[in-house]
Amino acid sequence: MSGAFLLLAGAGVAAGLSGSMAGLASLFSYPALLAAGLPATAANVTNTVALAFSTVGAAANSRLELSGQGPTLRHFALPTLLGGATGAGLLLVTPPGVFERIVPFLVALASVALLLQPRISAVAAGAVSRHRGPAVVAGVLAVSVYGGYFGAAAGVLMLALLLVGLPVSLLQGNALKTVLLGLANAVAAVGFAVFGPVEWWAVLPLAAGLLVGGWTGPALARRLPTAVLRTGIGAAGLGLAVSLAVQAW
Repeated sequence: MSGAFLLLAGAGVAAGLSGSMAGLASLFSYPALLAAGLPATAANVTNTVALAFSTVGAAANSRLELSGQGPTLRHFALPTLLGGATGAGLLLVTPPGVFERIVPFLVALASVALLLQPRISAVAAGAVSRHRGPAVVAGVLAVSVYGGYFGAAAGVLMLALLLVGLPVSLLQGNALKTVLLGLANAVAAVGFAVFGPVEWWAVLPLAAGLLVGGWTGPALARRLPTAVLRTGIGAAGLGLAVSLAVQAW
């Protein structure tokens, strides 16, 4: 058990860093939970509960970027909460065997989204610019549903959406993304804690690592270019998707 604790704590730090800088925390934390012996659905709900701690750390260290963004957060809070609750509900009614077969495709989608993030932002800019208000709200709702259901790369999608739909900088958009998806994760986590198969022994080390990584990530994001990180994590995610597909199918 001590080996599993160390594995999850280390994966939590990596996930917190990745999530706050690249939006892909689950590509580190979810496989670590599988490696620790959790079934796919239990790993996903446990991961969502633990991710709330990453949000606390990242948001606490992003006060500069969040300054003046209160009205924006309040505007998108309701669709985010509704989306997170909807995604969590969908997961709880999905049979475990089905979810295990869906996960490889979700991981692959997440990895491709990360690799193509600059292009996604560019294409979305043209599509959203003429219908900014309703389109962005609908997009936030859709991404939050995905975040409540599984979540890997939800940060990438949310960040791209906010950057093209709102007059914010990259660092401001990243901070807004962290808080909004934190709300989606929080409402999903409440549902999972009551109705889902959460493995609480795994939450503690993973959450501790996520808290450290999430706190450190924003400071590093202000200094480091993300292109190499994006490419490395995206390529690793595609490899993970292939591995999960082989196991599931």
